[in-house]
Amino acid sequence: MRSFTYERASSPAQAAQAVASHQGAKFLAGGTNLLDLMKLEIETPTHLVDVQDIRLDRIERTDAGGLRIGALVTNTALAVDDRVRSDYGVLTRAIVAGASGQLRNKATTAGNLLQRTRCPYFYDTNQPCNKRRPGSGCGAIGGVSRQLAVIGTSDQCIATYPGDMAIALRVLDATVETVKPDGSTRGIPIAQFHRLPGTSPDRDNVLERGELITGVTLPRPIGGTHIYRKVRDRASYAFALVSVAAVIQKDGSGRVAFGGVAHRPWRVEAAEAAMPQGARAVTNQVFAGAQPTGQNGFKIPLAERTLAAAIAQARS
Repeated sequence: MRSFTYERASSPAQAAQAVASHQGAKFLAGGTNLLDLMKLEIETPTHLVDVQDIRLDRIERTDAGGLRIGALVTNTALAVDDRVRSDYGVLTRAIVAGASGQLRNKATTAGNLLQRTRCPYFYDTNQPCNKRRPGSGCGAIGGVSRQLAVIGTSDQCIATYPGDMAIALRVLDATVETVKPDGSTRGIPIAQFHRLPGTSPDRDNVLERGELITGVTLPRPIGGTHIYRKVRDRASYAFALVSVAAVIQKDGSGRVAFGGVAHRPWRVEAAEAAMPQGARAVTNQVFAGAQPTGQNGFKIPLAERTLAAAIAQARS
């Protein structure tokens, strides 16, 4: 373990300023991803700013009729909240599909959004990885890529975003709220929050240095049948090969986002007009331009079948 310094913040603004003023500083909340990466020396922060005391752990109604979820609300508390279960069921189902009960008790809303890829080349410090060490190359390209991305990739990185919660937030059109070191705030649509790899795959999202997530806002409930289906190699504690978050209305229209296929939650709103025509009509558009490897091309027909199962479930 490398040495580092530590402090506890008492307010969001103080936390943001503390990270901005220390080169190599990181926020610490539940720590379910960061601490593992520190043990492996993939993340090597020189200073940790603990944000667990800044009271961002409430779920509240908004004036617009939606919900505001504090950044420190645990995954367990969010999944079991009656308002979430009744009005945003896809979010509850996505959270419960992820990790284990013990991890969900510690993992936070903001931390879940910020979790890093589980690409094996990112985790193996003996392998080249542009996400871990920019400019070193990508061992996954030409390597073992069964679990990795089929769309939105670049010649620098083919890693996937690993989470479940963000796939549901994408289909719900959530907004990520933040505070910057200068005290200013902004709302980032979830569609714009996670980045594609491009030429800088080490940057997972659009946050600026020291910018702290303070909450996530959900718009008014949209009704319909909420479904989250996750296909993985084993029944629990595994990341998605393909996941589908869908909200389907009685007339067959709906929304859908996919996980396990790209560097960020993957949703193509223009394709959703084809929902009444069936899964193939949707996925033909969603995965137009896909560039699978020889090992993960199965993900595209798997995504179609998973969406078809979700549509059949909604109809029944």
